[in-house]
Amino acid sequence: QVHLAESGGGLVQVGDSLKVSCTGSGRTFNVYRVGWFRQALGKEREFVATILWDSGITNVADSVNGRFTISRDKHKKTVYLEMASLKPEDTAVYTCAVQSGPRATMRGQYDSWGQGTQVTVSS
Repeated sequence: QVHLAESGGGLVQVGDSLKVSCTGSGRTFNVYRVGWFRQALGKEREFVATILWDSGITNVADSVNGRFTISRDKHKKTVYLEMASLKPEDTAVYTCAVQSGPRATMRGQYDSWGQGTQVTVSS
């Protein structure tokens, strides 16, 4: 029901900052939670951060807490992930996802996913 599109990825150097975006579209946008995930080449996908759409309450993974910030713009139906002090280990495809359907939300599952945007941090 919700289409998600990420943008803003690119090639940066160690210590640089980068801001990626996730914009939603569709006939309805009744989302409960939006999350950012990342997957490095040959590695398992991992949780990065989430934000509750209505309240704005956030949750950030310990591995990036203090460097990454998640936020949202309700009018633009967009969620942002601001990344600072980037490290080579941050290199990954960053993907956003939403919990929107009642059943998925109750089970803590994400029912819509974007295709991802590549972030590469060179040393």
